[in-house]
Amino acid sequence: MIITRFAPSPTGYLHIGGLRTALFNFLYARANKGKFLLRIEDTDFSRNSKEATEAIIKAFSWVGLDYDSDIVYQSQRLDIYKEYAKKLLENNKAYYCYMSKEELDSLRENYKKEGKIYKYDNRYRDFSGTPPKDIKPVIRIKAPLSGKVSFNDSLKGRIEIDAKELDDYIIMRSDGTPTYNFVVAIDDALMNISDVIRGDDHLSNTPKQIIVYEALGFNVPRFCHIPMILNDKGYKLSKRDGAMNVMDYKGLGILPEALLNFLIRLGFSYGDKEIFSLKDGIELFNLDNLSSSPSSYNQSKLLWLNNYYIKNLSIDKLDLALQKQLSIDLAKKEILYKEIKERVNTIVEFREMIDSIIQPPKSYDDKMIKKLDLNLKPKLLEILNLIDFNNVEVSLKDIADKNGFSVGKLLSAFRLALLGKSGGIGINETLFILGKDECKKRIEAFLSKNRG
Repeated sequence: MIITRFAPSPTGYLHIGGLRTALFNFLYARANKGKFLLRIEDTDFSRNSKEATEAIIKAFSWVGLDYDSDIVYQSQRLDIYKEYAKKLLENNKAYYCYMSKEELDSLRENYKKEGKIYKYDNRYRDFSGTPPKDIKPVIRIKAPLSGKVSFNDSLKGRIEIDAKELDDYIIMRSDGTPTYNFVVAIDDALMNISDVIRGDDHLSNTPKQIIVYEALGFNVPRFCHIPMILNDKGYKLSKRDGAMNVMDYKGLGILPEALLNFLIRLGFSYGDKEIFSLKDGIELFNLDNLSSSPSSYNQSKLLWLNNYYIKNLSIDKLDLALQKQLSIDLAKKEILYKEIKERVNTIVEFREMIDSIIQPPKSYDDKMIKKLDLNLKPKLLEILNLIDFNNVEVSLKDIADKNGFSVGKLLSAFRLALLGKSGGIGINETLFILGKDECKKRIEAFLSKNRG
């Protein structure tokens, strides 16, 4: 069975790069009738945040990524890691290292003088002397001294790392807490993870984890390291570029369907298809169609997708997204929503446009006032009474023709009086939505504030 996982560290918010990794793992598992698991890697007790953990779970809920089984918390599994460290010690595949701070500093300095990258020199690998009493040892795993550590990456192909590039890295710190690469390998093995799909910034961790798998006799999973998401200039995403808390996208008025569609297309393609529902993703996703090149974050594309999904939302679902109750009848709401859908890219803009129509204007555009046909101004109420509110567009054209007014100037005058500014939905639709009584109040208020 295909079993994948997403394993974030709760030291900060979940950003879109992490969500894309989770999405690819989710889609691959669901596409293969497998399982998708969630693991919280919270062994860094100095940096863990309860709020960050809650934010990760909340983001999953918002976008609709469901996971199988209970969440696994590494902080609740410390005894398991200690047992496996003990097993490695007993089998002579790990050892206590008593290196002092002075020894470590001296070694680093020597490497620096020689212009080399620091690497532990294995000085305690076969130590058999009397352990120093004043040193709390760490535990190091025995890395291979010769040959290569190799694996087949589903995206990058065969990867080989010379053993000379690896060192006996620490698996248990002197305070008894485990290190990242040690616990990741143990948990992936015990959770029966078949495929590890993650960002290629983890590529250097893979050989270290393979050493753990092999030392403990675990099966090595398949790996797939996906390229990073870059900004439009080819650099790592910053918060300004879009590397924000996933829930910040909700605050900006992005729909979860649009965000997931956007992320699917950042690295995955299926012909010329641009619109992917979660169902589409499950049916079509495979690792062969992943790109081996970094993806570029495109804000315009995200907004285009968001507009697409807004246009396709039903009235009920729009009401839920807007979190707004309008006390207007269904026919008017249908016209209002239809008109706004064509003009906005986010739910925030949608909400603001509703307010700009439903709420009376507090001020009036000076440029529009200067261009107002003065012959029309005193006749707005009179014209209002002549309008057939069941057929506004035809009615207004009829009135303009009979009275010698330009239809354009008539519509502009009503827009100024009813909305206070240019732009927005059509004035014919505005008249219908507001109704005769509300329109009369607004025209009277306009005339009162703009005498002369």
